[in-house]
Amino acid sequence: MRFKITALAIIGLTAVGTYYSALRAQDAPSRSVWDGVYTQEQAERGHSLYTRNCASCHGDELAGGDVPPPLAGSGFLANWNGLTVGDLFERIRRSMPQDDPGRLSRQQNADVVAFIFSFNKFPVGKTELPHDTELLKQIRIEATKPEPKNDK
Repeated sequence: MRFKITALAIIGLTAVGTYYSALRAQDAPSRSVWDGVYTQEQAERGHSLYTRNCASCHGDELAGGDVPPPLAGSGFLANWNGLTVGDLFERIRRSMPQDDPGRLSRQQNADVVAFIFSFNKFPVGKTELPHDTELLKQIRIEATKPEPKNDK
């Protein structure tokens, strides 16, 4: 009897684990910043917004400072690698600019994120970065360009 209970428990836990893994795989973002997720025009709008609202703290070269974090280079990529664009967007939307958080519209925040990606040399795409958090959570930030998939 004890053996049957143990066997059923193991089978049940295995089934739950398999189901949970499948769900997590479905939730994993399928796109990354390397897929061209913003347009050049959007990045240009974002550059103007960045200059007026962000550069006084984060600097013209997006390097950050003692307190403000970098928005470019290895420091930025180390902080955000593996997270989603939605995570970055929400951080900016809720806490920036520091002197008046939430002042910028969702579209303006998406434009600033597009500029940050442009400055970090992520490729330009054909569609604008959306301003919907749930859509942005479907895009991963990856520090290095993934190897192309070989479907042979």
